[in-house]
Amino acid sequence: MKKIINNPNAVVEEMLQGIEIANPDVLYDREGVVIARKEKSDKVGLVSGGGSGHEPAHAGYVGYGMLDAAVSGNVFASPSPDRVLRGIQLADSGHGVLLIIKNYAGDIMNFEIAEELAGMEGIEVDHVVVRDDVAVAESDESTGRRGIAGTVFVHKLAGAKAETGASLAEVKRVAEKTIENVRSFGVSLSACTIPAVGTCGFTIEEDCMEVGMGIHGEAGIEKTKLKPSKEIADIMVNRILADKDYGHSEVAVMINGLGATPLMELYILASDVHTRLCAEGLKPVKYYVGNYMTAIEMAGASCSILQLDEELKRLLEYPSNTPAFKEIG
Repeated sequence: MKKIINNPNAVVEEMLQGIEIANPDVLYDREGVVIARKEKSDKVGLVSGGGSGHEPAHAGYVGYGMLDAAVSGNVFASPSPDRVLRGIQLADSGHGVLLIIKNYAGDIMNFEIAEELAGMEGIEVDHVVVRDDVAVAESDESTGRRGIAGTVFVHKLAGAKAETGASLAEVKRVAEKTIENVRSFGVSLSACTIPAVGTCGFTIEEDCMEVGMGIHGEAGIEKTKLKPSKEIADIMVNRILADKDYGHSEVAVMINGLGATPLMELYILASDVHTRLCAEGLKPVKYYVGNYMTAIEMAGASCSILQLDEELKRLLEYPSNTPAFKEIG
């Protein structure tokens, strides 16, 4: 294992210290293992989080126009309810707090427990669950589809709505509307190494790829020979369009790297996805290409497609200023 770390069991804490040092508008709360805005905003608070190892998600999205706090668990492990409660407390300014949860059993359980605990303290809290990964059918797992990179769109649009002074109910409505209109699908080319373990938990042969693998190394729908970018784009778009009828609408597209894929390759994939979407009659109006929700140093990529209407398009263009996501209005 070759990694630029100190103690393999302290990577989360040391990473969050680095985020605080590099970004003057956020603070690292050591009690809750939370990155939060240094100054509270007079609006609905947004909290997300989950296991570490997916950086820049979620701590990189704390700031104006997106999250108010991000709660970190250990690598690929859900944060405990007390950590989530601390995130809620840091995000609350008296207007209520919305929790944005990725659809994993541990995350749902711990965030919902924290929601109940916050309610006992008089904090109004609600939540939404992101389930954008079409590689998993709703009936395949106990909790259904996984939440992956489409979650970043939920942060962005719900965060923009909150900045306008909207109520908790209205912010939740926008978050749910975004969830309903976003779908994602990914492929993996290599495994990843959890620092505290020191070895890969699985292998993908040099000439193979895993189609539909999750961001923690969950099995995909098939293992196949490595394919050219155009064919990978076809697989991604086919799976997404088979699940949702986008018609001929305007869409936003995220081509997300899983940690070890060069930008050169992500841009090639973006071009191929664009060609395919245009051939299907869709109208891509905004692309995001880069590492938005990774799996440590896994090679591969995911594609997320968000169907836009006038409201969502306007919120997507709303300014944001976070360590990992900056949108100039």
